[in-house]
Amino acid sequence: MFLKRSRRNLIYHELIGLQVIVKDHTDPSLMGVKGLVVDETQNMLEIERLDDGRRLKVPKAGGAYLFKLENNSFVLVNGDKLLGRPEDRLKRVVGG
Repeated sequence: MFLKRSRRNLIYHELIGLQVIVKDHTDPSLMGVKGLVVDETQNMLEIERLDDGRRLKVPKAGGAYLFKLENNSFVLVNGDKLLGRPEDRLKRVVGG
């Protein structure tokens, strides 16, 4: 059974396809970036900017991200909790 992304389980889901705003980051040039997550690696989010379509690789660590869910609610996530591939993040929860 597939669980919908929610405030409580977002960090264990795929992030590709979600809109995101970089609310805070150790790299000040990344703060305020708005876009769509188009790729995710162990340590990076690739965000396609909404304003000009450019793609930026943004380190997950050191950032705080505001994700827009399918129900139009927003979830603020500490980037350090996103480190690792989505399938590995799930394994941490289920003990695999």
